[in-house]
Amino acid sequence: MQRFKVPDMNCGHCVRTITEAIRGLDPKAEVEVSLDRREVAVATDADPARISGALREAGYESERMAAA
Repeated sequence: MQRFKVPDMNCGHCVRTITEAIRGLDPKAEVEVSLDRREVAVATDADPARISGALREAGYESERMAAA
């Protein structure tokens, strides 16, 4: 599971946009979004840099978090 901090995410529209951006890379990706913690967890084989790029293209800066 890859985890990303997305500080500018603050509403349901953000969640939908981020989920769609990630699924644009991998339609089978499992995406879990915590609006309270402003974190996104993704189960996918896609490269983390590609995920960050997709989030940036969708208008969200992100930072990859260390695996727990």
